[in-house]
Parts: sequence; C-alpha cells; structure tokens
Amino acid sequence: MRTKNFILIAVSLAISLTTSAAVKPNSLFTNNGVLQQGVEVPVWGTASEGEKVTVEFAGQSLTTTAQNGKWMVRLKPLKATSEPQTMTVKGENTVTISNILVGEVWLCSGQSNMGFPLRAVKAINGYPAVSEVLKDAQNYPLIRQFSVPLKKSNDIPVIVDDVNGKWNVCDSKTAENFSAVAYFFGRDLFKKLNVPIGLINSSYGGTACENWMSKETLESFPELKSIMENYTKNLKDFGPKLQGYLMNEASLLQQYSVDSALAVQQGKSLPKKPAAPMSPAERGGPTGLWNTMLYPLIPYAIKGAVWYQGEANASRGIQYRTLLPAMINNWRTEWKQGDFPFLIVQIPGWKNHYPELKEAQLLTWQKVKNTAMTVTYDCDDTLDVHPGNKQPVGERLVLAARAVAYGEKIVYSGPVYKSMKVDENKIILTFDHVGSGLVAKGGELKDFTIAGEDKKFVTAKAEIVKDKVVVSAEGVDNPVAVRAGWRFCPQMNLYNKENLPATPFRTDVQ
Repeated sequence: MRTKNFILIAVSLAISLTTSAAVKPNSLFTNNGVLQQGVEVPVWGTASEGEKVTVEFAGQSLTTTAQNGKWMVRLKPLKATSEPQTMTVKGENTVTISNILVGEVWLCSGQSNMGFPLRAVKAINGYPAVSEVLKDAQNYPLIRQFSVPLKKSNDIPVIVDDVNGKWNVCDSKTAENFSAVAYFFGRDLFKKLNVPIGLINSSYGGTACENWMSKETLESFPELKSIMENYTKNLKDFGPKLQGYLMNEASLLQQYSVDSALAVQQGKSLPKKPAAPMSPAERGGPTGLWNTMLYPLIPYAIKGAVWYQGEANASRGIQYRTLLPAMINNWRTEWKQGDFPFLIVQIPGWKNHYPELKEAQLLTWQKVKNTAMTVTYDCDDTLDVHPGNKQPVGERLVLAARAVAYGEKIVYSGPVYKSMKVDENKIILTFDHVGSGLVAKGGELKDFTIAGEDKKFVTAKAEIVKDKVVVSAEGVDNPVAVRAGWRFCPQMNLYNKENLPATPFRTDVQ
C-alpha cells in the first residue's frame, strides 16, 4: 500500500512539473542587449497561467500576472547609459539578465544586401580593407547586434512568438557576422551620439517585400490581390513538381555526369547540376517572414528602421509603389510607436534592376512622412547584385538618421528632381536637396536623355547653370520630358557639393 501511494505521489509530482512553465523572458531580453532610451520599454515573455511575474531594472519594479501563458510589463522611459545593468525576472523561478545597456535601437531589415556580412566587404574607392575594419571593430563594445535566425519552410509559416535569437557584443570576431550596412550605420551613429547602439538584424536573402507584410495588409489592397492568389497556386503545384523531379532524379544526375565529362573533354563550361525545385514558401513566401521574423519582434522599443530591399521586386516597380508604403504603415500600426523614422536604401545598379523600382522607392520617400532615402548606385565599381563597398551606404544612412530621427539641420541627400520648365528648345530642371550647390563629378554631366512630342528619348547635353540643370539636344526643338540615370545601371554624375549623388528620375512619371 505504501509503495502504491509513493507511486501515486511521484506521478502527481511529475504531472505538476510538466504542466508548470518556468517564467521565461522573450529572447530579445537576454544578456548583452540594448534597450531604447526615452520611451516606454515593453518587456515580455511566458510563464504559468496565473503566475505573478516581477521585472526589476534600473530602480523600477513592475509586477503583472501571466494570462494565456504570457506576460508583459512596460518600463518607464530610461536614460541612456554605457554602464552595464542587470534585469531580473521573478516568478516561480528567477531569471537574471546581465550586461544590458540603454541607448538607441534600430531595426535593420531587408534581403541579402542587408544581410551581407561585414567579413565580405571589399576595399573599393579608397575605403579600408576588411582586415582593418574588423580590427577597428574591437573599439566598439557598446554596439550590439541581435540576429534573427533564418528558417526554411515547405508551407506557409505560422506566426511565432519568439525568434530565439541572441545579442552579440561587437568585437573583431563577432563583427564578422554583423550586417555590414548595419555595422557601418551603427558605428557612425555611435560616434555621433556617443550612446550604446542596438542593431536588430532581421534580413533574409532573395525575399520580396510582400514576405515582410501581414496577410491582412496584403489582402486589403485590390492591386495586391494577385500576389496571394499566385502564391497559393504555386504552393499547390509544388507537390507534383517535386514528386516529378524525384522520380526522374537518378536519370537526370546520370545524364549530368555524362554531359559534365564531355564538357571537360571539350574544354567547355560544366552544365548546371540538376536540383530539386524550391518550395515557394522556402524563404517565407508572402506574409511568411512577417509571421516568423517581424511579428515576434513587436513591440520591442526601437528608434526606427532601416530597409534595404527591392531586388526581388525589381521587375514590379509600379506594384512596389503600393507595397512599400503599405508595409511601412503595417509595421508602424502594429508597433504602436507612432510614425517612427523609416530609412530606405535605394537599390544599386544591376542588370535586372529596373529604374521603375528605384522610382517607387523615391516616391515612397516623397509621400510617406518621416522617411528618407539613401542613394547607392555610385558606391561600388562592380555590377554585382551584392556590391561589396558597404561603408558609404552606412555613412549616408547616418546622415538621413541625423536629419529625420534626430532633428539635425544637415544636408542628408543628393539632388532630387523637383520641377521643370520648357524654354524654347531647352528644359530647365529645378532640384530639392541642392545643399551648397550642384556639381558635375568627373567632367561634364552625363546620363541625361530628352524627348520631344514623339516621346523618343535621345542622348542630351546637360549643363549646370547656378542651381539648375539645363538640358537640350540637337533635333529636339520642342522638348517635353527629361530622364536621368533611367537605365539598369545608372551612370549619373550629378552631385551636390556635399558629395551626395542625385537619384535617377524622369520628369514624365506616370
């Protein structure tokens, strides 16, 4: 009988232990983190149902009760400090989180050019070699990066509550895997503000804008309806397509071996190796990364966001005019931090980067409040979709942040087309963001075209006259429109004296 009672007690204890959940903060609140200064700071996690949870930090002590296994408190605004502090989260157990700083936190998101690691940067146009950059990184332990892990999927990913990432303190080793753009942005921002900088790197190569938006947002725009429709169809077709490949894989690989051997004999390039088709959902698909890499970060207190994406949407520039503003509004609405600063990196030149995509980014900046745009087509001398010279990108982003987020009266952009006036056989262009004046870098202005009433654009002569640009061409007596840098790889050399390049543009925007 005593043995039977002992077994019953042991079973009851085991059941109790398995149904009781220890208090656990979200992974955003782990060692080495950075909290945003000057605003309420939400802190949240999981615990047993009805469990009382107390969070203590910087002299504040807040208690709440877990509901549906979740809890959240909001710290009152904190002052920036470089002194490491400790946070304790107490419930049925106690969690101690150490080395927390308070400063400025920026979300850095997008696709591969945002994810591009610091270890891969190239020394171009006089910028230092990567070895020197990494050596210097040792001097910035007050810069931290939280990395959101990548996840692959075969179906539409469901919403998760925690990305299970971690914070890394910047040094010569950890910085190797920092986002290069985020690192240079954070480094220069730290030099200017002299407060800790937290960088949340949530980026995924090869992903489209719609992957980073909620399903509700996508479905609220009739012009975006086709995105989910096509995605659903592609997912449905994927199964049979994969099965078909697997059935023929052996013969395909055998033929590949034969063709490869023949190519070697003939001194030709090897054929492409057969591979299984990739699921449309592998990199999240529409709404997928919102569910797994963005939503779980909300409502972590941030100063603003840096967005480097567009390559995957490069052939859909007109649609992007709706997508990007909708995504910005989606993020701002869910974060409930008002119209936080949003900095857009205009995609660089490449063989498949249509000018309409750059135009959509420009129009977003011009129409959506509290945004800015950084031009990058001149930062590298390669035609790689992943330009290796990321330092000037970070430098220019900091100028934008200083102006938009921190209220400095500085020149943060190159010339931006404002208006035009026809004067006989010439068109006179006026610009915003002229700064100290317009300049042609490296000789006469180039990459301007002009069209008459026939709308046929021809190479034009462009001259700077005071703070305007006068454009004309022989044979075009009644000009109606001008375009500049309107190609895959812009070759413009119009700058302001602050050495910031003009964005590509067309006066006949539709």
